Amino acid sequence: MFIDTHSHPYTEEFDDDREAVIAHAREAGAEMILLPNINEASVGPMLELCEKHPDFCRPMMGLHPTELPDTAEEVETALNHMERLLEAPNHPYIAIGEVGIDLYWDSTYRKEQMKAFSEQLRWAASRDLPVIIHCRDGLDEICDVFDGFGRTLPECVFHSFGGSLSDLHRIRRYGDFYFGINGVVTFKNAHVDDLLKPIGLNRILLETDCPYLTPVPYRGKRNESAYIPLIAEKIADTLGVSVEEVSEVTDRNAADFFKTQF
Repeated sequence: MFIDTHSHPYTEEFDDDREAVIAHAREAGAEMILLPNINEASVGPMLELCEKHPDFCRPMMGLHPTELPDTAEEVETALNHMERLLEAPNHPYIAIGEVGIDLYWDSTYRKEQMKAFSEQLRWAASRDLPVIIHCRDGLDEICDVFDGFGRTLPECVFHSFGGSLSDLHRIRRYGDFYFGINGVVTFKNAHVDDLLKPIGLNRILLETDCPYLTPVPYRGKRNESAYIPLIAEKIADTLGVSVEEVSEVTDRNAADFFKTQF
């Protein structure tokens, strides 16, 4: 059994067969799917799925860096709305995410992304919630935000980590963070498997990032949480341990990181 710590089955890619996808994930060995938010519009569909499957889906709250509205006023409005959701008594959100910096396609909103990331780190720190970090061509900016945060950083996981060994060491200067490993580890030329030993199994969280980053042999097709065993198998093979050990340790990692017994 595996916890998929990062999945988006509430998006439109699953509108035609969402319930079948959830059933498929259960049958394949997923014991829980954790859902990072994307933007204001995604909150409703995400919560609807969690309410329909409270034993299987858990939500997070955050504004993805590529989903920032066009103006500073609109960004502030969106962030204020999301923070108000976190202020509700007994809110369901188990983490802040996914948030961070993405300058891969466009660096126009670099400063705005950094400001939004810093604000959402504040949400996490003030509520003792962990943070799911999206970092794509943005590690310098992530570190700049960390440097200027001015208080103890919350617990973080670097989602879909695929940086270099020097990136790993750089990140670890800020804390003993976790690293999300998904289908990219099965890609022949991605070299993510080279990072598994330096990261260590006790700091790995399993994730799919569905509908994206589908593992081999389904690469090129829509990803699903049902493919989480393929990622676990690759990690087990690379580290020379059993799939059962990968399951046990990464489940424990997820419980520790999210401060929740799943």
